[in-house]
Amino acid sequence: MKRKFSFPFQTFAIWFVLIGLGIFFSIMSPAFLRPDNLFNIGKQVAVLGILSVGMACVILTGGIDLTVGSLLAVTGTIGAMLMVNVGLHPIPSAIIAAMASVVVGFISGVTIVYFHVPPLITTLAFMTVFRGVAYLLTKGQPVYGLPEGFVVLGQGYLWLVPIPTVFMLTIFAIGSFFLNRTKMGLYIYALGCNEEATRLAGINIKRLRILVYVISGSLAGISGVLLLARLNSGQPTVGWDTALDVITAVVLGGVSIFGGEGKLSGVLAGAFIMGVLSNGLIILGVGEYFQMVVKGMVLVIAVAIDQQSKIRKSKIIKHTMES
Repeated sequence: MKRKFSFPFQTFAIWFVLIGLGIFFSIMSPAFLRPDNLFNIGKQVAVLGILSVGMACVILTGGIDLTVGSLLAVTGTIGAMLMVNVGLHPIPSAIIAAMASVVVGFISGVTIVYFHVPPLITTLAFMTVFRGVAYLLTKGQPVYGLPEGFVVLGQGYLWLVPIPTVFMLTIFAIGSFFLNRTKMGLYIYALGCNEEATRLAGINIKRLRILVYVISGSLAGISGVLLLARLNSGQPTVGWDTALDVITAVVLGGVSIFGGEGKLSGVLAGAFIMGVLSNGLIILGVGEYFQMVVKGMVLVIAVAIDQQSKIRKSKIIKHTMES
C-alpha cells in the first residue's frame, strides 16, 4: 500500500508555511525570536505534538478522539493529588495517573467496537464524563505543592533542548517507525482505506480499533504528566480546547479526516504551526476570542482541502477506469 499525503501541497509546503509564519511574527514583533520565547514554544508544542501522534493513529482508522483534553485534566489532578495529598513518590504517582488515561482509551475503544456507539458520540460523552471527574476530584480547585524534583520534568532542559520537546521528538520517531515499518502500522492504514477489505484479509479490526484508542489514551497520559510538571500544579480546567487544536494539527499536517492517508512528518509541522500561531497571536496582543475564530477557520480550511482532494482523486480514478 502506498502511503502518501492527502494532497501534493502538503508534501513539502506545510514546512514552508511554518517558516512563513515564523518570519511573519518575527517581523511583527522582535520578541518572537527571543530565546526564552522559542523555548516556551517548544514546551507548549510538546504536549500538542505528543497528543497529535495518538490522534493521528485514531484518525488514520477513520475514527476521532475528543477525550484528549479531559484526559490532560484527569491525569494532572490524579497525579497531583497522589503526590500532595497522599504523599506518594512522584514516579509511581505519574505512572498511576498516566495509566488512568490508558484505561479511558481502552474503555472508549471497547464502547465503539462492541457497543457500536459512533466514535464521535463515545469520545464526546467520555470527554464530558472525565472533565466532570477532574472537577469532582479537586472540587474545582487547583492542587499545588508538587515536589521540586518532579517539576524539572516539565520545566528543565536536556543540554539546550526543553525536556518536554525531547519527549515529543522521541515519540514522533517511535510513532513514525511504528506506522511505517511494522505490520500493525500497515494494518492501521489499511483499516482507514477499506475496512471490509481489511477484515476479509484476516486482520482483527476490532482489536486494531481498540489499540489506536489505547495508544491515544497512553500518549494523553504522558502529555498530562508533562503538563502537570510544567504548570507545577494539577489544574482541572486545562485542555478545554485541546482536542480542537490537536485535530487541526493532524489534519493540517496531511492526515485525511476520512482515514487511510497521512504521515507523522506532516503532523509534526502541523503541531508546530498551531504552536507558533497561538504564541504569535498572543505576542501581538490578539484576544483569546479572536484566536478561537482563527483556529476554527484553520480547521475548516484544512478539512475542505482534504475533501477537495478526495473528490479530485475519485474523478481521476473514474476517468482512468472509463478510459
